[in-house]
Amino acid sequence: MYIIEGHDLQIKTRDRTILQVKRVKLEQGRVFAVIGPNGSGKSTLLRVLALLQNPQRGTIYFKGKPVDKKAKIPVRRKMAVVFQEPLLLDATVRQNVMVGLNLRGKDKITAKKKADFWLDRLKVSHLSSNWARTLSGGEAQRVSLARAFALEPEVLFLDEPFSNLDTPTREDLLVELSEILHNTGITTFFVSHNFEEVLFLASHAMALLDGLPIQEGHPRELMNNPKSTELARIMGVPEYKKKIFKTI
Repeated sequence: MYIIEGHDLQIKTRDRTILQVKRVKLEQGRVFAVIGPNGSGKSTLLRVLALLQNPQRGTIYFKGKPVDKKAKIPVRRKMAVVFQEPLLLDATVRQNVMVGLNLRGKDKITAKKKADFWLDRLKVSHLSSNWARTLSGGEAQRVSLARAFALEPEVLFLDEPFSNLDTPTREDLLVELSEILHNTGITTFFVSHNFEEVLFLASHAMALLDGLPIQEGHPRELMNNPKSTELARIMGVPEYKKKIFKTI
């Protein structure tokens, strides 16, 4: 079953194609990754599918039904987004995780329980009373992920959440995130410019260049059989073969 589909999505300026994707489908319970260089349109595609940006043309479907203006807010409440920058409030760590739950009508006791569970799961429970502004980059991103998971979304959108992290922090968080996604079965749309991350997390991948898909399939298929020099360049061939995580 496809939980989200985008058909004939297009965003253009006078002299540039920002996004032109005929069809994209997110299978329920899977991790779908989009890889591409800066300016390729991958974050734009994420915002469109997450109902944060309207395409100039095209239709988004949620569980087989087109998302019209009336359905947009109810569907949006079934989603959560984690951006490259954590975007935390000037409040405590626990309050940052509770805020989305409070906005969705959860009582204080339930919100606190869920917040504490996910802070513990992401190994930042010891920081729950600290102010968010005191956190390191890795800690802040863990809190941002805890806030998203606490909402129990049907679809999770990740927009290059590891790009500002040092290598040890990035690799640790990738392993933990992979375990969480496997255990929860949350459908995930993951944007990255790093093919190692795509290989580690995703079961399906699309490569974008200049707003256009250039290849789609299992990440290993893209790795072993890139159909264009552009895709090989995006993946870093031949260097990427030396860098793949040993755990894959």
